[in-house]
Order: sequence, then structure tokens, then C-alpha cells
Amino acid sequence: MNTIAFIVQQTMLFSIPLLIVALGGMYSERSGVINIGLDGGMIMGAFTGTVFINAMQGSMSGQGLYVLALLIAGLTGLIFVIFHAFASINLKANQVISGTAMNMFAPAFAVFAGRLIFGTQQVPFRDTFFIRSIPLLGDIPIIGPLLFQRCYISTFIGIFIFFVAWFVIQRTPFGLRLRACGEHPGAADTVGIDVQKMRWAGTLISGFLAGLGGLAFVVPTSTESNATVYGYGFLALAVLIFGQWRSFKILGASFFFGLMKTIASAYSAIPGIKELPIPATVYKMIPYLATLIVLIFMSKRSQAPAAEGIPYEKTGR
Repeated sequence: MNTIAFIVQQTMLFSIPLLIVALGGMYSERSGVINIGLDGGMIMGAFTGTVFINAMQGSMSGQGLYVLALLIAGLTGLIFVIFHAFASINLKANQVISGTAMNMFAPAFAVFAGRLIFGTQQVPFRDTFFIRSIPLLGDIPIIGPLLFQRCYISTFIGIFIFFVAWFVIQRTPFGLRLRACGEHPGAADTVGIDVQKMRWAGTLISGFLAGLGGLAFVVPTSTESNATVYGYGFLALAVLIFGQWRSFKILGASFFFGLMKTIASAYSAIPGIKELPIPATVYKMIPYLATLIVLIFMSKRSQAPAAEGIPYEKTGR
């Protein structure tokens, strides 16, 4: 039971950031804008969030500080993605090139700013956010050790974000209009939907969730931000594709890749796996090998939005 609880706890820590960021990518791409700059958004969010924690940890600690830092990280991602949105939507630039530029800019900025502020690119912080056991919930048989012990509040925030994201995109007029702009923007335009405005909304949501997901990844897995999220933004894109741009499929894909990441990172603590005569480097390759295999098999039956990545020119101009 202890081993199962450990695997579930670690899988949640790795899966929730993937889920948050992939949901952000879903909003952007279902509005018609490709955002491969998710990795850059995660780096920027992780950087500003950890800088805030570093600055405030002398006067604050615990969950309040973490929630504020997550909010700041999300706002950073939102501001950061404005450049991509303007280039892609208003200037009709190539969205892949724009997103690539964002991914190149983010780590360079984080390194420069980190060295300017701290004299080193690493931004250290104290982890005062770990929850050993949630009162009452942690004592529930079976479920308590799996979900409510040795966890972070970002796990529950991520689950909340998932249900809100699913409800908004599937059950609200806003979600219907957003999806229409990604599938048939011309038809959406003819019924009075402002395609540019909806695409801006989807892209800004993706930036906010990317920034928030960046800090949600760094805090449980490290005690410093190092101008990188180790390609997690690209892994979130794989989750998005594996999940076929659908909320619940993205949820399943997030936990699949989270489990792969758990095996890669914590194999030495899992009985039955640690005894296998496999080099450590092979384990570290598992999430990325899984990504390649998944993309090979999913590429032929992709359900991507029909107008994804295609700039929209309003008719009648």
C-alpha cells in the first residue's frame, strides 16, 4: 500500500502541471491559434513566482504565499503571451515561428534577470508549502493516503481548474463561440461573433494557465527556479495532441505522461523496477520516448480544430 500511495502521490505532482498547461493549450488552439510557446510561458511564470516567494518568504509562508505566487505566475504568463497573440492574430504572423521565438526569449530573459537580481541564474526559495496530511481528509481509509497526504495545494487547484475549463468550453456560450472560431471562423463571423476577440481570449487564457503551471511544476519538484522547466511545455503539447483537444481525454493523457515521468524520476524507490538491470539514462528517456510513440500513432487520426493556425481575414474589407 505504501508503494502504491507513493506512486499515486508522485504521479499527481507531475500530472497536474501537465494538465493545467495542456488545458491552456486547448483553449488557444480551439480558438484557432497555435501556441507552442507554452514552454516559454511556464519558464516566465516559474521565474516570477519564485522571485516573489524569495522576496516574501521572510514575512509570509505556507499556502497563502503559494497561492499568491501562483496568481503572479499566471499573470506573468498572460502578459508574456500578449506578444504572441498580437503577432498571430493582429499581424497574421506565422504562429509556429512566433511561439518558437517566445520559447527562445523566456529562458534567456530568466537567466539575465536572475543574474541581475541574485548574481546567479538560480532563484532559490524555501518550500514551506508541502502538506503532510490534510486534517480529517488525510485520515480517510485508502483515499486519504492516496490523495490527501504528502501533497500540495496546487494539486487541488489544478483539479478545480480542470472542471471549470471543461464546463466553460463545453457548457457555456463563450465556449461554443470559442470552438466555432477554431472550426469555422467564417461562419462564426457571419452570425456576429468577433473572431479576433475570441482568439485573443483563448490565447490569453493559455498564457495564464501556462504561467501558473510553470510554478506548479517547479515548487513540488525543486527548491529553485533555474530558467528551465525541462521541456515540460512541449510535453504538455504532446498531452494536448494525445488528448485530441478534448478536456477529459487531456485529463487521461496527463496522468499517463505523469506516470511515465514518475517512473523516470523515482524508479529507484519503486520495488520491482529498481532491481531491473536498466541504466538510469534509459529511465530518464521514458517520458520522451512515450511522447514520440504516441505522436506517431495519433498523427493519423488527429481531431485538431479545422482552422487551427490559419489567420482569419474578416470578410467584406
